[in-house]
Amino acid sequence: MTTRVFVPRDTTALSLGANKIATLIQAEAASRGLDIEVVRNGSRGLFWLEPLVEVQTPEGRIGFGPLSTDDIAALFDERFQEGQQSHPASVGLVEEIPYLKNQQRLTFVRAGITDPVSLEDYTSHDGYKGLKNALQLSGQQIVDEVKTSGLRGRGGAAFPTGIKWQTVLDAPGEQKYIVCNADEGDSGSFADRLVMECDPFMLIEGMTIAGLAINASQGYIYLRSEYPVAHEILKQAIATAYEHGYLGKNILGSKRQFDLEVRLGAGAYICGEETSLLDSLEGKRGLVRAKPPLPAIVGLFGNPTIVNNVLSLAAIPYILDKGGQAYADYGIGRSRGTLPVQLAGNVKRGGLVELAFGMPLSQLMNEFGGGTRSGRPLKAVQVGGPLGAYLPEQQWDTLIDYEGFSAEKAVLGHGGVVMFDDTVDMGEQARFAMEFCEFESCGKCTPCRIGATRGVEVIDRIRTGENQEMNWQLLEDLCDTMVDGSLCAMGGMTPFPVQSVMTFFPDELRSARQE
Repeated sequence: MTTRVFVPRDTTALSLGANKIATLIQAEAASRGLDIEVVRNGSRGLFWLEPLVEVQTPEGRIGFGPLSTDDIAALFDERFQEGQQSHPASVGLVEEIPYLKNQQRLTFVRAGITDPVSLEDYTSHDGYKGLKNALQLSGQQIVDEVKTSGLRGRGGAAFPTGIKWQTVLDAPGEQKYIVCNADEGDSGSFADRLVMECDPFMLIEGMTIAGLAINASQGYIYLRSEYPVAHEILKQAIATAYEHGYLGKNILGSKRQFDLEVRLGAGAYICGEETSLLDSLEGKRGLVRAKPPLPAIVGLFGNPTIVNNVLSLAAIPYILDKGGQAYADYGIGRSRGTLPVQLAGNVKRGGLVELAFGMPLSQLMNEFGGGTRSGRPLKAVQVGGPLGAYLPEQQWDTLIDYEGFSAEKAVLGHGGVVMFDDTVDMGEQARFAMEFCEFESCGKCTPCRIGATRGVEVIDRIRTGENQEMNWQLLEDLCDTMVDGSLCAMGGMTPFPVQSVMTFFPDELRSARQE
């Protein structure tokens, strides 16, 4: 009987030697005359255990991790392929690991379980059920299900997805487009990458359903150029979808058409902003467009366009399979469904955690993250990427939902949570926010382009003790100008981390640390 052994193929596992481990397992099995099939699955998102090798047993999949190449011979000596758990790296039944078991996985339900480029694996785990349901509905009925779900944009702005789709559906125009924003550039964010590397058919299905909803025949995935593994996996999955009639001119015999392409990004953070992305997709330099008109009305090549984040589109198959209300049953208030949170920075157990909205941030960091990796006290947490506020201890009990964070003058953004212990220099972190904007600004508007440059200079003067009170007031005024006057969120949000440091860590901003 063939034993199935799973070795992940996502970027994180590969960077830790997963390919070598897979090769060694095959070679060791052959030398011992054992019948083993190595399956290259996606990651479960338990990064502190990667590479996490799993063995299929009658009781379930037994995990071993983190592994190195030096562990392979000993694994076989301990008969891991028979489900024996005597090796020190054994973590038992993977599904019973509390980190995984205590999540509510709707979007990432298949991640780490299936071979990401196997259509058979995808369909045997409820894949394409949502598309088959959507083919029986009108465009308006599909949009109504998305509205019922309460799904909001998972890219950062949190705009109601159903309202955006309704706008594009109602907009006149023979040609409409679906654009997936896969230019994931926020520090501490990797959920989009995991979708594309671990369950790409889910994204393809979500985009196809979106095309049916608004009668769009063409879709584009604007992929971050720094994601070569995701690019290769997406290309394989798209080719397979075409081959089996899930993309093309006659989707599943319905005479409905949807074509899909991957386009690589330009390596600029600003191209994560939807209008800058559209300019780049059109072959231009990525510059932010003034709004109105909205991309939903005048988008790609001047046509009505849905621009959604990877996680937003990846939630659609579940909604069309189980129903909008089933998705809305998760969450609190106006934050419905689940949010894939990414734990990074100085954290003991980093990885992806998909939870229904409503858990306190402190519970996430302690029960899932396990505190800091260094073992030192936690000092600050930045949520929502490099433009998110730094949260001090008194804000760690904030519930993970859009309104709760907004009330604290913070943002959930894409769900990236970056933790810092007490060795961090918060004054330096404030300076970095302005420096990052200075480097990444598209340069179109003055508050962002000039404001970030002046911001670095003013912070440097404050930190060296030059006219501190005057420069402190100048920094406050500059932040207000950037928030109110910038053309997009790049300049408009850059002051958030700076203002949070000014409020909660003022002494560290007023004095440069002496090394």
